[in-house]
Amino acid sequence: MSERFTKSAARNVFYGGSVFFFAIFVGLTAQSHWHILTTSTDVSTLTESVVRGKEVWEKNSCINCHSLLGEGAYFAPELGNVWVRYGGKDDAEAAREGLIAWMQSQPTGIEGRRQMPQFHLTDQELNDLVDFLEWTSRINTQNWPPNDAG
Repeated sequence: MSERFTKSAARNVFYGGSVFFFAIFVGLTAQSHWHILTTSTDVSTLTESVVRGKEVWEKNSCINCHSLLGEGAYFAPELGNVWVRYGGKDDAEAAREGLIAWMQSQPTGIEGRRQMPQFHLTDQELNDLVDFLEWTSRINTQNWPPNDAG
């Protein structure tokens, strides 16, 4: 190659590549956003109660001990599938009552066991949190976590 790679050619390659990859980045971001809104999120059942339940989850920092769909701490059980583990698919009312009773009975005081603190949640907050956990159980996680044990 007898020609030299000039500064202007290098600048053109840099700017052209930057514009190209920025366009790719914007396209992938838009596609991810579209996928989340249309495929991975159950928007049809996203109610005000579910939103308030997520706020209760965040306000009490539940993720500091529990994991939700694999994200969070592993000190306490996974809660992304707790609705299913409590039988919510078969008997929604019994699952709701069971989850609320469990949260209200904490801490149990059993020696040698990890204890969940008592957050003194109102009935509204408890129901909203259960609605949020029910909603998360319907997210298509592609079989994650790999076991239902929590």
